[in-house]
Amino acid sequence: MGLNADRAFIAVDGGNSKTDAVAATADGRVHAYVRTGTSSPHRLGYREAVDLLGKLIDTVRAEARWGSEVPLARVDALLAGVDLPVEVERLNADARSRGWADEVVLDNDVFALLRAGTSDRNAVAVICGAGMNSVGRNASDEWSRFPALGPTTGDWGGGEDLGDAVLFHAARAEDGRGPATALCAAVRAHFGTGTAEDAAIGLHFGRFPRDMVHGLVPRLFAAADAGDAVAESVVERQAAEIIAMVRVGARRLGLGKGPFTIVGGGGVLAAAPAALHRHLAPILEAEFPLASYTGLDRPPVLGAAWTALDALTGATDTAAHRSLAAGIAAMEPVRVAY
Repeated sequence: MGLNADRAFIAVDGGNSKTDAVAATADGRVHAYVRTGTSSPHRLGYREAVDLLGKLIDTVRAEARWGSEVPLARVDALLAGVDLPVEVERLNADARSRGWADEVVLDNDVFALLRAGTSDRNAVAVICGAGMNSVGRNASDEWSRFPALGPTTGDWGGGEDLGDAVLFHAARAEDGRGPATALCAAVRAHFGTGTAEDAAIGLHFGRFPRDMVHGLVPRLFAAADAGDAVAESVVERQAAEIIAMVRVGARRLGLGKGPFTIVGGGGVLAAAPAALHRHLAPILEAEFPLASYTGLDRPPVLGAAWTALDALTGATDTAAHRSLAAGIAAMEPVRVAY
């Protein structure tokens, strides 16, 4: 490998359920693609998350057949759970002390979503996976972001919140405190229980893993599509939360009156549920008539890889960028567990 021309880098996109890493070079060639479980420091711990990144970097280097003679120009790791400035500082200090590359950058995974969705300098991204988060930027390189710690910082509408809402309404419908809803049957079918209460008790005692709650989301959207009023009210609330994040980001950055790009992604939005977009589309069009909406249809790790490539090339749309996108799309990740 001619490293002067083909500088090597590793890019990582880490979510609450999976983490993708690619090894690539500045000419746009993809040399390896690896997937493992969560890398979120909120779930693993700060040092443990950086330790996992080190193992992942070793694995993806081995898959790429890069020995010690291949230095890394960059490692860009964009992870769920890197939310606060103090967390960004702490994790970067630890990661940079490991000597992985000439330049090491850790930040939140919403930046991978934003870059994978657009190179527009005026843009707002909203990620809706297990949780909710948003980031935006303008042409003056000003940024908007949220703490995104969950309900304590005003966030609602991620997959865990939606699943909890399904359980809430199913329980109340079942015991008479709330209106009848198809969500009762959805909970029973999902957990294989006789009642929604049985499902709640099973979760309480650990008979069902907490991760199963997120799995109720497709059933919520199906019930809303079928006309269930209670399910529809939950979806309407989620749409309002997404709009609120876009509205605040656009206002902070002075984007509301002009053209800008809105990027939506994460597990929930990537599924493009009709029930949700039925509420989102007319409000977005009314409030931001000059904005364009992009639903991310490519792996967010591409955004992390493009972030690294942008830094190495000083450009955002080159043959190398297109080659990188094609290479990632053509590869199946090697799955590993640590």
